[in-house]
Amino acid sequence: MKSRPAYVFLLGILLTGLLLSCAPPYHQKDESYIFVAFNTSLPYWQEAAAGLDDCAKQLGVKAELTGPANYSPNDELTAFQQAVSQKPSGIMISASTPDIFKAPINAAIAEGIPVICVDADVPSSNRLMFVGTDNFRAGQESGKRMADLLAGKGNVVIITIPGQYNLDERVRGATDALKKYPGIKIMKTVDDKGDSRDAYDAISSLLQGKEKPNGIIALEASGGAGAADALHRLDLTGKIPIVAFDKDPETLDWIQRGAITATGVQKPYVMAYYGLKFLDDLHHNAVHDFKDWRTAPTSPMPAWVDTGTAVVDKNNLATFREAVASHAKPPI
Repeated sequence: MKSRPAYVFLLGILLTGLLLSCAPPYHQKDESYIFVAFNTSLPYWQEAAAGLDDCAKQLGVKAELTGPANYSPNDELTAFQQAVSQKPSGIMISASTPDIFKAPINAAIAEGIPVICVDADVPSSNRLMFVGTDNFRAGQESGKRMADLLAGKGNVVIITIPGQYNLDERVRGATDALKKYPGIKIMKTVDDKGDSRDAYDAISSLLQGKEKPNGIIALEASGGAGAADALHRLDLTGKIPIVAFDKDPETLDWIQRGAITATGVQKPYVMAYYGLKFLDDLHHNAVHDFKDWRTAPTSPMPAWVDTGTAVVDKNNLATFREAVASHAKPPI
């Protein structure tokens, strides 16, 4: 026969279990989060989609990456507006151009939908935080590396997409770094519209002109490969240094072949993974600095989370490739 204290103890455990089983789950079945991006056909977004998916599985929520497969700000804006109309638990946005997203982001916030910027920021909006690269510093690193490769003298071409905030910050950083080298001139800034073919055409034309570049800085994912292909077709592989950006497989292949000297790699997996965690915390008001993020005088989240960068060149390429996880599944 059980003693009365033991009986009371067991009864207490049973009641506690019943109460816990009746408590509402932290995550509801209808919780869903949307990540709106652009150029989603790039391998860069395969990594982001993998981070989003892994975090969603851990949290037990739904999450999807959406947006145009090419560089189309208007199509991305449509995708964002469609996301808002679904009344999700939260939205991440990598803005192709900040101007057209300011008002829509503010409107979504006003509706009570938490919005954070990931990868490409809209700092003038009411977005609750930014998760991504310190792009000014990354641009400085690209400029400094090119200056070292050219021993402080030569003509440099920059490949970018003007008007995209994160890329404009990289251009500003690279320009700032190159100002310290009077012997280096930025001869041209190329808009490749996020397409390696446009970069190829522009660099091919310059290489066949009177004033040729001595170095190429590609500050967006497609430009490095396009420039490398142009050098290869003109039998100039390895003769003009290219400092690229991101770790697309094609970019890494060109490093192996000696056409791209180095590339600055970002962490889109990390951006999406932690971006979703921050959104989930906002949706649940998990951070108790204020009663509710909607009525708070300032966001309860960190203003900016720098996910960092690394440099890959021929010296560490094999080690990097061996270490990095594979995210070969298309994001959409």
